[in-house]
Amino acid sequence: MADILKLDLKRKFRHLYNPTPRHVTVVDVPDWNYLMIDGAGDPNTAVEYQDAVNALYSVAYTLKFMIRKGDSPVDYPVMPLEGLWWCDDTAEFSALRKDNWQWTMMIMQPEFVTLQLVTQALALSKEKKPLPTLAQVRFEPYVEGLSAQIMHLGPYAYEAPTIGKLHAYIAEQGYRRRGKHHEIYLSDPRRTAPSRLKTILRQPIA
Repeated sequence: MADILKLDLKRKFRHLYNPTPRHVTVVDVPDWNYLMIDGAGDPNTAVEYQDAVNALYSVAYTLKFMIRKGDSPVDYPVMPLEGLWWCDDTAEFSALRKDNWQWTMMIMQPEFVTLQLVTQALALSKEKKPLPTLAQVRFEPYVEGLSAQIMHLGPYAYEAPTIGKLHAYIAEQGYRRRGKHHEIYLSDPRRTAPSRLKTILRQPIA
């Protein structure tokens, strides 16, 4: 059996996945490939949202174990769940009106993951547990580039001041916001107290 290569992308790209909560930093995010799924509605109540997240994790873990058992085995942690959030009318994007939110949930994949491997993982996932949203999972690049980000500590519902700090920094430094509000969930809300949740808030800038 071939030696297993160990890979930890969160550690390798620590500056992108472990920002300080004390101040905003500017980063240049590489063009990476992601498992993605789109949807709409309040993430706290929409069944579609939970189905989408379950489908993403099903494929991501299937890929991980396929690659670990492959001819050139690599053992790597599944990357954290990430979300892009927006409304068609920017003025309507409010924490008080989540029913009209649109979202893309996604999980970043190592560079050796190919469309062929994803297709195989999707087929295996359907055999193991035919989740209703597996057919909606896609594999494609997301180009983000120059971005400002900060770590938010605490409940998701209390993100507003941290987002305000992020947006104020962008304006003060002469940048403008572009693209979609991006969140990276470093904690599992099912196992972590709300006060201890860690969420990266990221905003593409120009």
